[in-house]
Amino acid sequence: MRPLTFLACALLVMGLAFWAYRENYRTQAALADMRQIQREIAGLREDLGVLRAEWAYLNRPERLRELVDLNFDRLQLVPRESGQVMGLGHIDYPKPPPPPETAPETEATPGADAAPQE
Repeated sequence: MRPLTFLACALLVMGLAFWAYRENYRTQAALADMRQIQREIAGLREDLGVLRAEWAYLNRPERLRELVDLNFDRLQLVPRESGQVMGLGHIDYPKPPPPPETAPETEATPGADAAPQE
């Protein structure tokens, strides 16, 4: 009985060692994937910072003024003033169409629908 117990214990230890070996490599693969994703996130954040800087550079007020001046004949853009902004209450919206009228029902006279008798 004792050799059977030793064999079962040896098989159990070998099975646990195999499981630990596989879990170790799965964990290392997951950590490598996580590091790759973190590198991608860092690269995307850097790209986002560059795009924000480019957007700020392109939206400089003096540059936009120059573009408006160059394209004034075509766009007719003028600087906005405080008197140009008004509330929604000052806008004349079209009146909604009136509701459809219902025709009064006529009472049918008896015998009016019947064919003439001879």
